[in-house]
Amino acid sequence: MTEPIPETMKAVRLHEPGGVDGLSYDELPTPAPRAGDVLVRVHAAALTRDELSWPTDRLPAIPSYELSGTVVRLGDGVTGFELGQAVYAMTSFDRDGVASEYAAVPHNELSPKPQSLNHVEAAAMPLPGLSAMQGLFDHGRLVRNERVLIHGGAGGVGAYAVQLARLHGAYVVATTSAGRVGLVQQLGADEVVDHTSVDFTTMDPFDLVFDTAGGERLRRSVGVLQRGGRLVSVAEDPPADECENRGIEGTWFLVESNVSQLAQLAGFADGGGLRVLVERTYPLSETRSAFEHVMSRGGTGKVVLTVAEE
Repeated sequence: MTEPIPETMKAVRLHEPGGVDGLSYDELPTPAPRAGDVLVRVHAAALTRDELSWPTDRLPAIPSYELSGTVVRLGDGVTGFELGQAVYAMTSFDRDGVASEYAAVPHNELSPKPQSLNHVEAAAMPLPGLSAMQGLFDHGRLVRNERVLIHGGAGGVGAYAVQLARLHGAYVVATTSAGRVGLVQQLGADEVVDHTSVDFTTMDPFDLVFDTAGGERLRRSVGVLQRGGRLVSVAEDPPADECENRGIEGTWFLVESNVSQLAQLAGFADGGGLRVLVERTYPLSETRSAFEHVMSRGGTGKVVLTVAEE
């Protein structure tokens, strides 16, 4: 038996783009799932640093695009899910997010929640985990025994990239700041470079550089790749002219929802191969404070909103 679904719910909405001053904590009608949607009781929703600048053309909008929760209603035509089933997702950026007590989510964006993770941990994984998988394997075409350099190895995406590359059998070198070297070593990197004091461009050549930092580290990375190597970034476009001159393939990409990859991530987590980093949690009613923390910090791990009891 699932709990009764109320007519209204609590939700956070962004009324003006870009900053926390545009956020409000509102009472809204509980959404009804459209054909192909699943209504999810949200237990936890994760935040991304710059997401308040995304929905400029559809305000007011609910933020947050990562959730973990339980299925409470199925829209027309939906099969493969059961009421009460625990699920997680990265949802579409072009519709309302999930910082709310209930969210209508397209069924093809939902995957069974990792059994070994609680809802807070599960909500923290989709966006950075998918970004790491797609950067390393879809765009970077990483194969076993290749040398990969990961910039920002302690960051949200970089921490998953270090672990996934190691699980894949690559030789993993990661850059980070001095205070995070120990953490990146624990995540499985073969070598960790403090980029503030060590020149990574003097290292042996790499087959792939996966950049999550941008800026000077990205620009200097062209010179550490073998000819025919791949430079993939989630931060900004690689320098096209320099890449072309050196025979390097440069790629910038935007992460996409992928339930097959969510299932793979869940399998890695349940098998003990993935460590999920959660820095801090806030209740839904304190979303403004949560975003202030996200936008001002240089922390490690996701900030997650707790919405319902486990």
